[in-house]
Amino acid sequence: MPTAPFTLRSTRVPRTATGASLLLCLVAATTAHAAPAATPASASASDPRILGWMQGFPPPEDKRIRYTDPDYFSFPKLRWTVCHFRELMPTVGVTRGPGAAVPLPQRLDSTIDALTFQPLNGTTRMTWAQSLEANYTDGIVVLHDGVVVYEQYAGCLDAGGQHGAMSVTKSITGLLGEMLVAEGVLKETETVGAIVPELAGSAFGDATVKQVLEMTTALQYSEDYADPDAEVWQYAAAGSTLPAAPGAGAPRGYFDYLRGVRKQGTHGEAFGYKTINTDALAWVIARRTGKSVSTLLSERIWQRLGAEQDAYYTVDSTGTPFAGGGFNAGVRDLARLGQLLLQDGRRDGEQIVPAAAIARIRAGGDKGAFAKAGYSLLPGWSYRGMWWISNNAHGAYMARGVHGQALYIDPAAKVVIARFGSHPTASNSANDPTTLPAFEAVASYLMTGSEPAR
Repeated sequence: MPTAPFTLRSTRVPRTATGASLLLCLVAATTAHAAPAATPASASASDPRILGWMQGFPPPEDKRIRYTDPDYFSFPKLRWTVCHFRELMPTVGVTRGPGAAVPLPQRLDSTIDALTFQPLNGTTRMTWAQSLEANYTDGIVVLHDGVVVYEQYAGCLDAGGQHGAMSVTKSITGLLGEMLVAEGVLKETETVGAIVPELAGSAFGDATVKQVLEMTTALQYSEDYADPDAEVWQYAAAGSTLPAAPGAGAPRGYFDYLRGVRKQGTHGEAFGYKTINTDALAWVIARRTGKSVSTLLSERIWQRLGAEQDAYYTVDSTGTPFAGGGFNAGVRDLARLGQLLLQDGRRDGEQIVPAAAIARIRAGGDKGAFAKAGYSLLPGWSYRGMWWISNNAHGAYMARGVHGQALYIDPAAKVVIARFGSHPTASNSANDPTTLPAFEAVASYLMTGSEPAR
């Protein structure tokens, strides 16, 4: 018998550090986004080491950052916070297990910094090095055929540090889902309600696993941050680990919130980027396997990846990992994950990820359904397995997160680019004009040995 769902009201939820600001910054808003009221300080000038955030024992009061501060993830503080989530809020680990890390061979190519490209809709060419500054890059690793050819750090990050992956997390959750589909543990045609009876009465009840994986569910749920009554604020409040307001009666925890989501439209008709799809998938994964996404990721991938570091997820008040945006890791290990996918899921002769799962992701989703979402900077793209598929000549696909997080895989060029950043504007529309052509340019250069034609 399904548990009765919560009834979600359009009650205004304050946008404070009680959880709302975290979710705001972790979901990948790629639609048009309002520019900051004033021109933000440059990457160099806003470097958290220069600004002195959280330096000293204890830091001066005006340099302290707390989770309870309403601006703890606002620019420029976010340039420190992205590397320090586990110091501010509860987390759950993703262990790499015992044993030595598998070394990444290195052959650095100093000419990459001078590589030039034309920004989207721009008139002046930009160098690769300039793009790193423009996009507030904290750490970036470029692999060519499994070899590190470029590696750079700035801001709060170094080779031994960890950084919030934001909505790159969604693609990791989607990968786990696709693995289970490829192995027959999940079936694409199964409905969510059949797997998780608690969701049978919600909008997810009659949605299929495939529709959740491709975010073609029809949900009454808005991630319009300009609207104080948008459901995203209620979801953020549900995920907070801070005490609930007395007598609020609102859902507590990600899974509790999902039970009350209502349907709006017909599943399968249009792509709609909504974080709650990923957390619904995480519940499906946990119910079918008996393991949380953090445990499953550790056992199935992280302990077999040759990772250098443990990773971790932020969690809600019940310890449920935030599968839609709470993953944190080192940038070199994120690159290792990309290389594993580039190698069709194999490492040292061992099949870690089913090749069929990667092939399905690479095939892309329904372009027509994707086009309905109106991403003007991503013409011809699609979405599948919670990955963004470029459908370009190289078959490139990527995981994307707010403030500049990216894992870019170019199968034709045998290139992987892992990047963590802290761009002052959350939306990917703020960095895509320089990010996408820069990634394509370096992939083309590494593939051909020559700079793209001007």
